[in-house]
Amino acid sequence: MVVPVMYNVVLSIALFAIGVIGVLIRRNAIIIFMCIEMMLNAVNLALITFADYYKSIDGQMFVFFVMVVAAAEVAVGLALIYAIFRNKGTVYVDELNIMKW
Repeated sequence: MVVPVMYNVVLSIALFAIGVIGVLIRRNAIIIFMCIEMMLNAVNLALITFADYYKSIDGQMFVFFVMVVAAAEVAVGLALIYAIFRNKGTVYVDELNIMKW
């Protein structure tokens, strides 16, 4: 059974839209960070879908590199969030002002 391309594209668009809404609405830095990761995964899903549709390996290789960079981003991003939490005592972006330490 083959899933139509449009289903995967619609799912990818929905996941990306949820991620954008989460970034714009939420104030917790960890939630914002997870929404950015969801947007990256939505783009990866679209790339894999089109790579499968066009029978090309290039999209799958690009997704692999995006996942490697995302893993490094997670490590650095969580370290930054942890350092900010230790210094400020909160991870809510409304209460943070990086220019004033």
